[in-house]
Amino acid sequence: MANTTHAPQDSSSSRKESDKRLHSDPTGATDELSAAEINELRQEIDHLDHVILEAIQRRTEISRRIGQTRKKSGGPRLVHNRELKVIERFNALGKEGHQLALLLLRLGRGPLD
Repeated sequence: MANTTHAPQDSSSSRKESDKRLHSDPTGATDELSAAEINELRQEIDHLDHVILEAIQRRTEISRRIGQTRKKSGGPRLVHNRELKVIERFNALGKEGHQLALLLLRLGRGPLD
């Protein structure tokens, strides 16, 4: 009697093809329309990141100038009630907003020498 056993079909091969399509497109989209939309949205995010970075750099510069001016005039380097207002404003973003405010304040202080 002839051996008629067949190797089991590799059901993972179709899954591998699907995975290959997903990973070959950096958007992770499975169709061109979705990929185009994702690319467009990512371009908007990239633009916003640029605007945000410029704003943070400008904010840091202004904040450091304020601190230097206060220090030269004999005033305190930090004004805690002002910092609390900044933190309060960013609390609108939740816990992460609080952390963001603290980071911005730290950037604006510069070295505390």
